[in-house]
Amino acid sequence: MSGNFRESFERLRQYCEKEGYRGWDPYDGLTSKLFRSIPFVRSNRFFRLAWIQFFKRSPVNVRNLALIPKEYNAKGLALFLTGYCNLYTIQPSEDCKSRINFLAGKIIELRSRGYSGSCWGYYFDWQARAFFQPANTPTVVATSFVVNALLDAYDVTGNVQYKEVAASAAAFVLKDLNRTYDEAGNFSFSYSPMDKTQVFNATLLGARLLSRVYNYTKEAQLKEEAARTVQYVCNRQQQNGAWAYGTLPYHAWVDSFHTGFNLECLYEYQHYTGDTRFHAHIEKGLDYYINTFFTSEGASKYYNNQLYPIDIHAPAQLIVTLARMRYFNKHKALAEKVLSWTIREMQDRQGYFYYQKKKKFSSKISYMRWAQAWMFYAMSFYFVAEKQST
Repeated sequence: MSGNFRESFERLRQYCEKEGYRGWDPYDGLTSKLFRSIPFVRSNRFFRLAWIQFFKRSPVNVRNLALIPKEYNAKGLALFLTGYCNLYTIQPSEDCKSRINFLAGKIIELRSRGYSGSCWGYYFDWQARAFFQPANTPTVVATSFVVNALLDAYDVTGNVQYKEVAASAAAFVLKDLNRTYDEAGNFSFSYSPMDKTQVFNATLLGARLLSRVYNYTKEAQLKEEAARTVQYVCNRQQQNGAWAYGTLPYHAWVDSFHTGFNLECLYEYQHYTGDTRFHAHIEKGLDYYINTFFTSEGASKYYNNQLYPIDIHAPAQLIVTLARMRYFNKHKALAEKVLSWTIREMQDRQGYFYYQKKKKFSSKISYMRWAQAWMFYAMSFYFVAEKQST
């Protein structure tokens, strides 16, 4: 079985390296030179949202016609960086180390400026239902993945710059993100400095960032603040172990990969801080996750109550969640069934993975961050976990 996975991964790796880690993104519609040439359209919230959704949902890729360029995405580069660090731990090579240094350097170049610490966002303007974010507005999600990757690179290379840049991001989380407090003084982090939403996975990614930096610096405040956000999210876990996406009425859905984010962040908060108070929440959430989001055939459900669209994030996150939480051996059969199904149904002959498989019209567009980086990242964790299990 692992031989088939290795062959699949090598095809993906060759594709990504040939593309130089640049690519399109599901949400890159507003980078269109065509769209930006029409003033009354680009300034209208409705048109911005509709334009993004058209490109995100269309099964046909018309980005070349709309003059949308392929770009580097800091979060995508971070996923590749962690992936290469994983590969280096299995079999060190100069080529792998060179790519680690290239990716880390490029990520550092892409930092957003003018904030309390290092932070990262996306290269495109983004219109959500709740708010608008200009290009390069830093988010806790992108920043968390980048910090993890830079610390992985530090662990592999010993380059102190990577650790220093990563550690400074704690100041961004603590000082620049907005907070929503409950009556007990626990709180959630906002998604970015520009909004006040309460999104559970974003809050836990912030907590994971603080706890991992704490593991290096032993700065007590980082652990204390992380604990309060973890308590906020765990207090809102549903009785069956699930979490909604967030607190707003239109954030009430429960989905697969954000549940996976929550679980790995809770586990790693516990791992880096030694605080085991939330272990029961982790166990309940993992049981719900494993038994809800994967079919007997190996397909990964998007939502808790429907299969489609099957998004490439979902199977990728399963592998990462199991590996990071040290549950890979226990659920190896499920991981391999899901990975086999995903390769069979969602990998193109060219090596890249499709964005979403839908009931009628699937999207087979190659998105570098959303699909290729995630599968590269996930499969690298599979190989690490497999080696550790032998």
